[in-house]
Amino acid sequence: MKSTFVKLRFLILLVLFPVSALWAQQLLSLEKAMEIASQNSPDIRRSLLNLERSQESLNAQKAALKSQFSLSLNPVEYSRTRSFDDYYSSWYTNESFGSSGTFTVSQPILLTDGTVSLVNRFGWQKSNSDINNVEDRSFTNNLYISLAQPLFTYNRLRLQLRELQLDLENSNLSYAMQLLNLEKLVTQYFYNVYMAQMSLNISKDELANTEKSYEITKNKVEAGLAAREELYQAELNYATAKSNVQNQQVSLENYKDQFKQYIGMDIFEEIAVMANVDATPVAVDLKNAIDYGLGSRMELRQREIDIETSQFDLIRTNALNEFQGEMNLSVGIIGDDPKLSNIYQNPTNNPRVSLSFNVPLFDWGEKKSRMRAQEAVIKTQELSFEQQKIQIIMDIRQVYRSLQNLKNQITIAEQNERNAQLTYEINLERYANGDLTSMDLNLFQTQLSEKKMAYAQSLIDYKIELLNLKIQTLYDFEQGRGIVPEELIQKSNN
Repeated sequence: MKSTFVKLRFLILLVLFPVSALWAQQLLSLEKAMEIASQNSPDIRRSLLNLERSQESLNAQKAALKSQFSLSLNPVEYSRTRSFDDYYSSWYTNESFGSSGTFTVSQPILLTDGTVSLVNRFGWQKSNSDINNVEDRSFTNNLYISLAQPLFTYNRLRLQLRELQLDLENSNLSYAMQLLNLEKLVTQYFYNVYMAQMSLNISKDELANTEKSYEITKNKVEAGLAAREELYQAELNYATAKSNVQNQQVSLENYKDQFKQYIGMDIFEEIAVMANVDATPVAVDLKNAIDYGLGSRMELRQREIDIETSQFDLIRTNALNEFQGEMNLSVGIIGDDPKLSNIYQNPTNNPRVSLSFNVPLFDWGEKKSRMRAQEAVIKTQELSFEQQKIQIIMDIRQVYRSLQNLKNQITIAEQNERNAQLTYEINLERYANGDLTSMDLNLFQTQLSEKKMAYAQSLIDYKIELLNLKIQTLYDFEQGRGIVPEELIQKSNN
C-alpha cells in the first residue's frame, strides 16, 4: 500500500502540476487553505463580529457598574408669570431670572441593585414681584447624598450582567464550533477539487490509451487485418474520450470556483491543490470517544446556557404584577445668601425619606399563566439537553462504525485497482494480437478508470470520516490530544 501512495503522489506532481504550470498558479495544500479560510472566510468573519459584539456589550455593562459622573448646565432660566393671590385677592406679576448647574456622581450597587448618588446643585437667581415690589438676588447651593433601593424584587443589575457573561461565553463557543465546521467544510471542498483533478488526470490517461488503441486499429484496417467497423468503433471511443476530458476540465474549474469562494480567495486567481491521501489506520476506543464527546462537546454547554437563560426569563415573568417596594433616602444641606462667600453661613439640613409599595390585587390569572408558559419553555430546553447528549452518542457510534468499515473498503479498493490495472494490460496485449475487439478493450479501460477513482475516494472518505470523529469527540486521535481550549472546558464544568 505504501508504494502505491508514493506513486500516486508522484503522478499528481508530474501530471497535474507540471513545472511550467506551477509558475502560473498558486499551489495549495490543505493546511494553507485552512490558513486562508481562517482569515477570509465570510462565516468566520461573521462569527468574529458576533464575538466582538458580545465582548463589547459586556464591557459596556461593566463600565456602567462604575461611578458615573455627570454635569448638567442651565445657563439661562427666565420666566414671567401672572398669578392670583388668594390672601390678597389680587393678581400679581412675578419675574425671575437665573442660572444653575448640577454635578452628580452616581454609583450602582451590584450587591443590592440600588444606587447611591452625591449631588451638588449650585445656582444664582434674581426674582421680583409687583405684589410687594421686593427684588431678591441670591446664590444657592444644595449638596446632598441619596440612596434609591428597590425592595422585595429581583436584582436586575446582577441578572443583566450574568446574561451578558453567558452571551459572551456562548459567542466564544459558537466561534470555536465555527472553526471546527470551517475545517470540515474546507476539507470537503479541498478534496472535491483534488478528486476533480485526479478524475481529469485519469481521463487524460484514458484518452492516451484510447488514442493508442485507435492507432493500432487504424493500422490493422489499413493492412486488411480487421474489419472497417472496428475502425468506426475505435474512432467513436476516441471522440468519447476527448469529450470526457473536456467535461472533467469544466467540472474541475467549477469545483475550484466553489472552493475559492468559500475560503475567501480571489475568484479569478489560478490555483491547484496537492494532498497527501495516505490514510494511516488510527486505533479508536469507542468508550473513550464517547467520554471525550460528552465531556467536551460545546453544544452541551450551549444547551445549559439556554436553560439558564430561560430561568432568567422565568424570574422576569415572576416579577409581573409582583409586590414590590422602593426606598429613597437623602440627607444634605442647602444654603443661600446674596453673597457667595456667605452661602453656608446659615445652612439648612434637608433630610428626606420616602417608602413606596406596589400591591397587586387581581390580575385575572395573567401571571400564573405566563409562569406556566415559561416553565414549559424551561422543560423544553432541558429535554433538548438530554436529546443532545443522546444524539452525540449516536453520532460518535455511527462514525466509529463507518471508520471500521472504511478500513476494509480501502483494502478492497486497492486490490481492485491493482487487478484492474493487470487486467487492462493483459487485454491490451490481446487486443494488439487481434484477439479482442476495440469495444471490449474500452470496457476494460473504463473499469480501470473507475477502480482508480474508487481507491482514491476510499482513502479520502477515511480521512474525512477521521476528521468527523475529531469534530464529534473534540479529540484528535491522530495526535492523541484534546482540541477544546482549556478555559472553555473549565466554564463548561463549573
